[in-house]
Amino acid sequence: MRVLVFSDVHANLTALERILADAGTYDAVWCLGDVIGYGPDPNECVECIRHLPNLTCILGNHDAAVLGLIEVEAFNHEARWVIQWTQQQLTEANLSFLRSLPERLVIGDVTLVHGSPRQPVWEYLLDAQTARHNFDFFDTPFCFVGHTHLPILFHLNELETYPVGGYLPPNQVIQLTPREIVNPGSVGQPRDRDPRAAYAIYDTETHHFEHRRVEYDVAAVQDRMRLARLPQRHIQRLSVGW
Repeated sequence: MRVLVFSDVHANLTALERILADAGTYDAVWCLGDVIGYGPDPNECVECIRHLPNLTCILGNHDAAVLGLIEVEAFNHEARWVIQWTQQQLTEANLSFLRSLPERLVIGDVTLVHGSPRQPVWEYLLDAQTARHNFDFFDTPFCFVGHTHLPILFHLNELETYPVGGYLPPNQVIQLTPREIVNPGSVGQPRDRDPRAAYAIYDTETHHFEHRRVEYDVAAVQDRMRLARLPQRHIQRLSVGW
């Protein structure tokens, strides 16, 4: 089965539409959370994603905050402001979709979470030590995560004390081997100094994982953010991917 895998759209419809056009044909969609937050298109992104075929979508921390499941005080001032703005924008149908999202799912050989298998909504997997502790919290050969906005892979075998980690090369096919934690990066707000939208195509039979990057019209998104009077820092960072 050919699966479209992506995370952290963050209400960026232009980037979302670009990866959907680039992906070609696929049999299923796995969205790893944070459909909304930061960006100017919360309703449009939720509606687009919830109508994708064979969709599995996980709850992200910004999704949870909009629903009141996480205190907004846990976020910085600018992110908090956008969460409160998003709460005022979302329709009841789109809020209902977000309420239906699970924090964790297992599909075949893959555990799906937003943050980490240990703390599915909130924990960041940014280093080998944190990743090592998280291998004890899932039993499948692979775990797909989002949240950090960084396309990265951690591999741990039986002889290793700590996992080997590294950034995923863009537009290349990687052969996944047990056991690994993999992050496809962010669609709508990359933070690896590459402003292109990130996503992946995963083959459930061969375990091939193709990490892709595609350009999109960043300026158009920034214009909509200015029109909505969203924070200037969030607007600027889209240009350089930080």
